[in-house]
Amino acid sequence: MSIYIENELDTEIPKAYEDIVNDIIHAAIDYMKCPYECEVNVIFTDNDGIKEINMLHRGIDSPTDVLSFPMCEFDKVGDFDDLEDNPLEYFNQDTGELMLGDIILNIDRIKSQAEEFGHTRKREAAFLTAHSMLHLFGYDHINDEERIIMEEKQEEILTKKGYTRDDKKEIN
Repeated sequence: MSIYIENELDTEIPKAYEDIVNDIIHAAIDYMKCPYECEVNVIFTDNDGIKEINMLHRGIDSPTDVLSFPMCEFDKVGDFDDLEDNPLEYFNQDTGELMLGDIILNIDRIKSQAEEFGHTRKREAAFLTAHSMLHLFGYDHINDEERIIMEEKQEEILTKKGYTRDDKKEIN
């Protein structure tokens, strides 16, 4: 498994954020019962950085909390059966790993949303990572039915790993 973490911030990212991201990515891959070793790229940025990316890729001129850029097109959400039909497109030819995609995390929103929702930055970082991982597996929340399914899966991943709303242990 390869998880590449980049920091586009002017300051260092606390190691705890990297640990959370790694923990949740592994948990999501296990939860989805992915039969492959995977590759995921994660970028930490701020409001300005994600606003620029959001405008460039989605035409939305405002910051957001997280962006997901899936590399795989699933015929059925989370169904890995057809991915081997396109090995050059979905698998890293050097490592053989399934290239799931990119996650862009906004550190400013992690902090503000944790405060807004009354939980820790640790929980918010875990939530946004789980949310984004489900997007990389083909899930979406366009309608209520999809949203409910995605929220249930996010909560199951987070609960299994102990990232609950009542945990008060914060990132230093």
